[in-house]
Amino acid sequence: MKLTAKHTIYSCYLGYITQAIVNNLPPLLFLTFHNQFGISLEKISLLITVNFCIQILIDFLAPGIIKKVGYRAVGITSFIVTTLGLTGFAWLPFLLPNAYTGILICMAFNAVGGGILEVIVSPIVESCPSENKESAMSLLHSFYCWGHMGVVILSTLFFVATGIDSWRYLPALWALVPLFTCLMFIKIPIYSIEGDDEETKIPGGIFKSGIFWVLFLLMICAGASEQAVSQWSSLFAEDGLGVSKTVGDLLGPCAFAFFMGLSRLLYGIKGDKLNIRHGLLGTSALCIVGYLITSLSPIPLLSLAGCALCGFSVGLMWPGVFSLGAALCRGGGTMMYAMFALAGDVGCSAGPSVVGFVTDAAGSMKTGILAALIFPVILFLIMLGLQKNSAKEKHPADKKTADTTAARDLRSQE
Repeated sequence: MKLTAKHTIYSCYLGYITQAIVNNLPPLLFLTFHNQFGISLEKISLLITVNFCIQILIDFLAPGIIKKVGYRAVGITSFIVTTLGLTGFAWLPFLLPNAYTGILICMAFNAVGGGILEVIVSPIVESCPSENKESAMSLLHSFYCWGHMGVVILSTLFFVATGIDSWRYLPALWALVPLFTCLMFIKIPIYSIEGDDEETKIPGGIFKSGIFWVLFLLMICAGASEQAVSQWSSLFAEDGLGVSKTVGDLLGPCAFAFFMGLSRLLYGIKGDKLNIRHGLLGTSALCIVGYLITSLSPIPLLSLAGCALCGFSVGLMWPGVFSLGAALCRGGGTMMYAMFALAGDVGCSAGPSVVGFVTDAAGSMKTGILAALIFPVILFLIMLGLQKNSAKEKHPADKKTADTTAARDLRSQE
């Protein structure tokens, strides 16, 4: 059977599900690690920091490695490393004298695999022959949301059915996903990435392009806008509604992930009728409304609805900026996608940090959420500026003409 671009895209869907597994499965086991191995919460929080730092490092290193060995070899390596990291949870903490060392090694392996996937999956899909690349990109990113939901719901059902003492088998079961995807990556066609050769890359490189830095800032704001609410949604549900952690996880993070995935799915299906810049401007405005409802509403259920609205509104931001970069910064190549991933990771760290810092200072999480409103506001203002730059377009409904014209106008100003 000859594999086609369609199979390449399907494999990338599984790649994002894999990333959702490595990012969202370990936190479900943190309390178990604390209880079974006596690991302090301070050391457990360090696992999150290590994961973030390694992924940032991978964002920096990936373009050079990909240039030497290619996307296929890097992709296969990421799935092998991720499979080892997930299965390692079942035996490494018990084999080593220090259980924490074993867990840390597994987290590091997962961070390497997840970091690589974040860099390579989007450009691989962007390079595939497609009539509407913006829709394909949004649909791709929706699979991270479905993966997130699947990890929380299926893992919860696993614990209900087998008991928490059987946790060692759970990561090994989830490891079947990257293992299968690894086998797919051996055979799928991988197309050349625009900007990775001398003929198509941006003259002087992306770092000398003014529009690149605008998009870089957009990615920081997109990541921060998403995670500032997502990371605290479970606590919102638990404290506001007085429910258990299990129910809080389902009402908070799962609801957020569902509506974020729904947003990306809808754009993936109907995206050919929407200008991506118009979409980003509208969803950033909607995100501001969601933040205001979440932080200012005196009614807990309404605040939770505000969280869901935030999830729906941020859904387009991350894939939207990737698509906008592909249109306005043509020839950016792998380096552009890696830097966008880095910017997104910085935002994903900055958003929750702002919420946590202000919450500690003010004694109110709603005040912390309100402080993080600065991120969607900045995103909205930037998109408003880009919209004004493209106001002279004769056919704004035509995304390809619009994006090409905007790119030409913006580059002429550099």
